[in-house]
Amino acid sequence: MSVYLIAEVKVTDDSWVSDYVTNVHDLVEKHGGKYLSRSGNIETLEGEDKDATLIAILEFPTKDALLGFANDPAYAPYGSARQAGSISNFHMIDDTDLAGTIPYLPAG
Repeated sequence: MSVYLIAEVKVTDDSWVSDYVTNVHDLVEKHGGKYLSRSGNIETLEGEDKDATLIAILEFPTKDALLGFANDPAYAPYGSARQAGSISNFHMIDDTDLAGTIPYLPAG
């Protein structure tokens, strides 16, 4: 079952960004993940503005793969730098349908 990491990031100090975007992509791939989007083109259509600099959506083949990436010692310095230089919210969701009425998604 695929899982998705949705990262909302408001950069407060951009000193970490260059190293992060250069190196973290390879770590994501190492754990079977891929970026679906990493964009600063954010337009709020409904609700409150998230005030994020960027939102990234990553897909991993399993929850264990995503957690393997997040807990990889090689990721730790990049994650720490991001946390120090941003306000970040990371959310993990799976590929299920909570209502169970969409035929191509597993019932969640």
